Amino acid sequence: MTRTRITLLLCAAIAFQVLVLIGMVAKAALPLWTGTEIRVATVPVDPRSMFRGNYARLDYEFGRLPEDAFAESQHLRVGEVVYVSLAPGETGKYEFAAAALEEPAEGIFLRGRVTDDDVPIRIRYGIEAFFAPKERALKLESDLRDGGTAVLMVSGNGRAALKDVIP
Repeated sequence: MTRTRITLLLCAAIAFQVLVLIGMVAKAALPLWTGTEIRVATVPVDPRSMFRGNYARLDYEFGRLPEDAFAESQHLRVGEVVYVSLAPGETGKYEFAAAALEEPAEGIFLRGRVTDDDVPIRIRYGIEAFFAPKERALKLESDLRDGGTAVLMVSGNGRAALKDVIP
């Protein structure tokens, strides 16, 4: 191989890696750009971590579902993709409406993964941590003791991104 060809292959490999990283960032941000804004009730779990920085770890009612929430009678496996439909409640915040193994044809729904197949079934959606500057994270710790509102952006395929947390 000539020196020019090796240089071209090296540049192509570097460009490919950069494109993969850009694609990963774009995929994570897609709900923020194209999603529908909804608000859900949340409860903070933990305000900060030495390793991950200042954040509030959040929990949602639809993050823990009873076994009968799924119409299918089969046992769910850890890591399985599930879809949880949400509907506006009396307070205007979105609440659990239904759960299924197949993507719903319409409505607002979240795509999640089963993390614990015991009862209640635990599901993660990727919206369980809200990163904030140190001062805001400490204020959230005290302001959210009795719960708050998470502002989510939900794309058409059920992927969600956490936009804001309001006490």
